[in-house]
Amino acid sequence: MLRAIGSASLDELIDQTVPAAIRMQSPLDIPPTLSEHEYLRHIKEVSLKNKLFTNYIGQGYYDTITPSVILRNIFENPGWYTQYTPYQAEISQGRLESLLNFQTMVSDLTGLPISNASLLDEATAAAEAMSMFFHTLNKQEKPERPRFFIDKEIFAQTKDVIRTRALPLGIELTEGDYKTFTPDASFFGAIVQYPNDKGAVEDYRAFTEAVHAAGAYVVMATDLLALTLLTSPGELGADVAVGSAQRFGVPLGYGGPHAAFFAVKDDFKRSIPGRLIGVSVDAQGNRALRMALQTREQHIKREKATSNICTAQALLANMAAMYAVYHGPDGLRNIARRVALLAQTVGEAIAERGFELVSNAFFDTIVVRVKDVNIIREKAERQQINLRYIDHQHIGISLDETTLPEDLYDLINCFENDTDPVTFDIAQDAELVHLPASLQRSSEFLTHPVFNSHHSESQMMRYIKSLENKDLSLNTSMISLGSCTMKLNAATEMMPLSWSHWARMHPFAPLDQAGGYQYIVDELSRYLCNITAFDACSLQPNSGAQGEYAGLLTIKAYHEANGDHHRNVMLIPISAHGTNPASAVMCGMKVVVVKALENGYIDIEDLKAKAAQYSNQLSGIMITYPSTYGVYEETVKEITDVIHQHGGQVYMDGANMNAQVGLTAPGLIGADVCHLNLHKTFAIPHGGGGPGMGPICVKSHLAPHLPGHVSLAGEKGVVSMSEGRGAVSAAPYGSASILLISYGYIRMLGAQGLTDATRYAILNANYMRARLASKYDILYTNHQGQCAHEFIVDLRPFKKTAEVEAEDVAKRLMDYGFHAPTMSFPVPGTIMIEPTESEDKAELDRFCNALLSIREEIEAIEEGKADKKDNPLKNAPHTQAVICSSNWEHVYSREQAAFPLHYVSENKFWPSVARVNNTVGDRNLICTCEPVESYMETEA
Repeated sequence: MLRAIGSASLDELIDQTVPAAIRMQSPLDIPPTLSEHEYLRHIKEVSLKNKLFTNYIGQGYYDTITPSVILRNIFENPGWYTQYTPYQAEISQGRLESLLNFQTMVSDLTGLPISNASLLDEATAAAEAMSMFFHTLNKQEKPERPRFFIDKEIFAQTKDVIRTRALPLGIELTEGDYKTFTPDASFFGAIVQYPNDKGAVEDYRAFTEAVHAAGAYVVMATDLLALTLLTSPGELGADVAVGSAQRFGVPLGYGGPHAAFFAVKDDFKRSIPGRLIGVSVDAQGNRALRMALQTREQHIKREKATSNICTAQALLANMAAMYAVYHGPDGLRNIARRVALLAQTVGEAIAERGFELVSNAFFDTIVVRVKDVNIIREKAERQQINLRYIDHQHIGISLDETTLPEDLYDLINCFENDTDPVTFDIAQDAELVHLPASLQRSSEFLTHPVFNSHHSESQMMRYIKSLENKDLSLNTSMISLGSCTMKLNAATEMMPLSWSHWARMHPFAPLDQAGGYQYIVDELSRYLCNITAFDACSLQPNSGAQGEYAGLLTIKAYHEANGDHHRNVMLIPISAHGTNPASAVMCGMKVVVVKALENGYIDIEDLKAKAAQYSNQLSGIMITYPSTYGVYEETVKEITDVIHQHGGQVYMDGANMNAQVGLTAPGLIGADVCHLNLHKTFAIPHGGGGPGMGPICVKSHLAPHLPGHVSLAGEKGVVSMSEGRGAVSAAPYGSASILLISYGYIRMLGAQGLTDATRYAILNANYMRARLASKYDILYTNHQGQCAHEFIVDLRPFKKTAEVEAEDVAKRLMDYGFHAPTMSFPVPGTIMIEPTESEDKAELDRFCNALLSIREEIEAIEEGKADKKDNPLKNAPHTQAVICSSNWEHVYSREQAAFPLHYVSENKFWPSVARVNNTVGDRNLICTCEPVESYMETEA
């Protein structure tokens, strides 16, 4: 590999690649390497620091039963958790179908026609709804309708995140009782919870009518399981319904990852945040799924974006969808009815003992008024029970799917004297008297055959496998996506996530019960600070874009603490990922674009001019390092110095951290804050488009301004959260359970292994660059001709010479068994290749051979030996049905189409549909499962 590159040694290659001025001078301070066997024993010991109490805390988080067939075949299956976001629809039909099922499930249960798939958590989904309403009704720079109403009985963490989001946008929040609230023309929207924070089931029909009469919109935060028994938000007049799908079979995991849902009236289909899966057709006229309305993606809207959503919790949405498929409408109703019956039994038993229930209308949650919570708390903790202690006189109890009738003895005993035995009766056919008759559901849901066909384990296992077979994942071949770092997600890193002491922890359990998670939080924070050369860390942001947002909010808070409220200009290079300007706008900042030079470097002269021009207003700059073009800019320290001279802060996007670990660090380069994509550099799997984690590390002067969280108010020993700063995610440590993966990655690699991973990533990229350079133009290398961990291949010349475009190459790679690299970013008409350190030479060679073979196919067109219209690239990908059809009218052979190289025939991956027609899908937007007749028509 080194001979191909032209370097004498790996050390020489690194010296030729990474500028000496920014090199790390000492090894990382990471504990000694653990073997996989040692690590599993270690992490088991750490897990036992978590105390597993029976939880009745609720607040949007509930224990649940993950059906074993889903646990084994999706959650623990690399065929599902290593998939990439379905940007290449032809090799993503399985996860796209599952996500369409998720949308249909949400749409049916909420009574709203359009649903996305999906969002990060309930609190951020509520904030997205507020933002969407705000931008819909306020088109002017000075908002005409700046006010948003929050009912006092929504979840505390949702209020926390809404407050954080509202402040930079100039949204004025009014909190109160929906029953006495009178909306006027100054309000753009309102939010209520159904059932609410205290478990009460309220009828919001008159409220929604009043809000609509004032010209504003209503978002209803709700619960999918409750909606199987309750009238849907759509029928109550809600414009948007949001919530978490967690209790549909997704483990608690101390707060995540979980899929949030977001359903809207048809009026909002062009402004809904996140991803919509839609139905279209392929080149053969067959039904095909794809991501719809892709022009709404934030990398296109940039500073005009109204959301920075990038990660969707696709893996968890798929689990929730499969939970609904497995149980079906009757199964879900039965689960919900059983939970409601147990809540009714507990509520009535406690009331019989002289306690008052705050609400008589409830589904799964009751709130009890008591004289002194401490007496009951002592009895509960003695029985290893967690209740929700709202204040000195109110206790919340939320029951769930895992509650057994025998559990009720201990639960009721908390409210019983110590002499009388606990007795109660559960009549299985009892009427649910605490669900108001006027709010009991009468409309049907989940009527589509997919939710009524797979209720045995055999059926379910085969359905899941049939979808998996349609998708290319890392268990098939390398996925060489530039800036997305699709590396190995080692099995040993993944295994502990299923263990009960990690999976069943409630995020609001007392800290003294979460010793294992606190250990991981403290240790991982320390490692990440050492790796980045920073001083403090927040693990709360639960996606990379959330990390961007949290990092910019931290900078904003720092300036404001210094009295510099006017510092609101953020410089962003033109090459930056589209979430960068979107995040800046969400923070209330003004985006000023910095030019790039021909070689892809930031234009220093333009930077200096703009820094000087906006010196008094400069908040900072957002840079990616190595640059988005795949090179280590030698001028990076000059860039950071210029910003600091003008009083700004430097935000570093951590997308390319895989080229830094152990060799250099953001803190050494001059950055003040950096977010880390744990789902890239630190081995959390992408899961078909999420989960992600985007924690931020900062210099000490920014540490006081890191995100806080309402659930940690008053808790002792919390060092990574500061009081007074708002939350950016629903849970205090984001998607806490998957922090285990990054912790395991670091512990099993150790200091030298982490550094070697970076060195091998650079070696692999330069080897591929060297192999391809003879046949393709390589853009943007450094003055020694080397690239960083990724490089850009220019495909633009072929449009002139052969009428071949980047998309044709991307689709043709599928015939060779590969997922395309990042296409047309950051330069249109190119592909950006990042092999990572995980791939061996044989796999790198297979991919290079595929691209070199494709180059020969292009040459055949250029030389007139192949037809410009009818050739393997223009017709790619070729499905099995097309190849096996008795009707073959192409001028090239079936063998060339399907088996262009020998290795392909040995392990053929067949795309399940031909090239998808995006235009048809956008013109005819269908985002739920169609009637079964449409499948028959397509097949005919």
